[in-house]
Amino acid sequence: MASSKARSSALCLLLAATTFALYFSVTQFDFVNYDDPKYVTENPQVRSGLTWAGVAWAFTTLHASNWHPLTWLSHMLDVQVSSLNPSGHHLTNLVLHIANSCLLFLLLRRMTRADWSSAFVAALFAWHPLHVESVAWISERKDVLSGLFFMLTLWAYSKYTEPAADRSSALASRPPPRGSRWYLLSLFFFACGLMSKPMLVTLPFVLLLLDWWPLSRLQPATFWRRLREKLPFMTLALASCAVTFWAQRSGGAVAPLDAIPLAYRILNAMAAYQGYLEKMLWPAKLAVLYLHPHEPPLWQGLLAAIVLVALSLGALRLRRSQPYLLFGWLWYLGMLVPVIGIIQVGEQSMADRYTYLPLIGPFIALAWSAEKLTRRWHHRERLLGFGALGALALLLALTTHQLKPWNDGETLFAHCVQVTTGNYIAHNNLGNALLKKGKFKAAQDHFREALHLNPYYTDGMRNLGVVLTQQGQTDEALELLREGTRRSSDAPEVYSKLALALSIGGNPKGAIAYYRESLRLRPDQVEPCNNLAWILATHPDPELREGAEAVRLAERACGLTRYQTTVPLGTLAAAYAESGRFEAAAAAAEKAIALAQAAGQTELAQKNRGLLDLYRAGKLYHETAH
Repeated sequence: MASSKARSSALCLLLAATTFALYFSVTQFDFVNYDDPKYVTENPQVRSGLTWAGVAWAFTTLHASNWHPLTWLSHMLDVQVSSLNPSGHHLTNLVLHIANSCLLFLLLRRMTRADWSSAFVAALFAWHPLHVESVAWISERKDVLSGLFFMLTLWAYSKYTEPAADRSSALASRPPPRGSRWYLLSLFFFACGLMSKPMLVTLPFVLLLLDWWPLSRLQPATFWRRLREKLPFMTLALASCAVTFWAQRSGGAVAPLDAIPLAYRILNAMAAYQGYLEKMLWPAKLAVLYLHPHEPPLWQGLLAAIVLVALSLGALRLRRSQPYLLFGWLWYLGMLVPVIGIIQVGEQSMADRYTYLPLIGPFIALAWSAEKLTRRWHHRERLLGFGALGALALLLALTTHQLKPWNDGETLFAHCVQVTTGNYIAHNNLGNALLKKGKFKAAQDHFREALHLNPYYTDGMRNLGVVLTQQGQTDEALELLREGTRRSSDAPEVYSKLALALSIGGNPKGAIAYYRESLRLRPDQVEPCNNLAWILATHPDPELREGAEAVRLAERACGLTRYQTTVPLGTLAAAYAESGRFEAAAAAAEKAIALAQAAGQTELAQKNRGLLDLYRAGKLYHETAH
């Protein structure tokens, strides 16, 4: 017993150390321009760290078309500890992934008493390239955090069922009292998991699978009893499904049936089930976004369906002699149901991150099958050892390679463009990343390619309009942005960018009108509030200036950024000055200077120092700006 515990401790330590070394490079990576702004960098609630107002927001918001309060709180805690340094955020993801890998090993070992097979499954889980997305992408905190609560739920459940193994067979069919602390703890962890990512709604089904194998608690005579035992879990899962569907539908993330008919969704789902298995066995051309084909080829879906039926029948036939095959197969099929695309959310046909927990099933099937099939081989332990080490070494090399694109938004979407075809969203996001770095010509090329691939892509019109505006090509920019507003009359960002183009092009009246329309559609936007306030506070034409409205808008922009962002504070100072509140203007300018200095924004600090002198002298911005 002592040697077994020592071996499992050594294996756990080796697993943790290797995973840390493998993924350590992510701590040097930046945020990416895909959900990270929405989740962290441009989210004023998260940027403020842990506050009571933030906690209340986390539990009540449907931001990002989801309800996952614990995920929001984890991001807030990262900001509290690491500010907006991406290293700390990446490190949290890595630590959670290491914890999940070790817990998986210990859980499987506890339930099966198979050290080496359990360690192999945990290593596959920890080092497979398909899981890079869940670890290296800060916004996918919900994957690794929900994974932790998933493992803890199964651990507590295994403890709850443990007494049955020590009782006589006559008593073994009776479950422990439902009030058992382990049962309640399992239910609590499950609730926490759902509040991290609602994909865990299939966990009650996983518990039934565990009852069958390896816990051997599920027999025909006890089926209904075991099912009743899962009713509290099912109730939580159904509630989570309802809230999630409401959140995603209200956020416009759910595609209507007239956009992608049910038949096409089913065909794509079959192809996705097969595609994940193919990528598990040969993880090549992995990308952050695989666009939905909308009309997938009939032959592809039918072929995938035939493969899935054949694998299902094979696992069913061997259920008595090799129960882990059916167990692993049903785990895989069942856990992917929420994200397989029957209810289509987003533009993707499949996503690497969706495999984070579902692939545990096939990993278990592979590990236990290898042990079974080689039982009569000569030198089986040596052959199995060399085979496992070879496979894991290959995975380590592939994962190291797959990590590189996640360095920043430019490398991520450059890779995505390279390994996928017709991916207009990838071109658009690559253009955004290039634009942020000041690479205007390259950004323009990718925005044009995005529109070439999808001429009706409103985001592409908006972004090309922005880069053309910054290059002084305002006529073409205005034409594009006006077309964008015609195609998406409820897109406030397009109105905002059109307003910016009009402002730069010398049409402040038009800019004011479009900024107001953008804010009418979505009042809580920092950039339109700030830009409109600046025009109303500083424009040389007195007919355009409106101090009271400028103050109201600037205060809203500062409130949305928790008074911690330099530019809105500078605008607020100008608005206060226009309203004759020079003392308040000087105080706002001083705070803007302090924030700019702390962030190393030298030019902004110098600009605000000049404005501070004006406000102290009782002068307005427009009196000396030109």
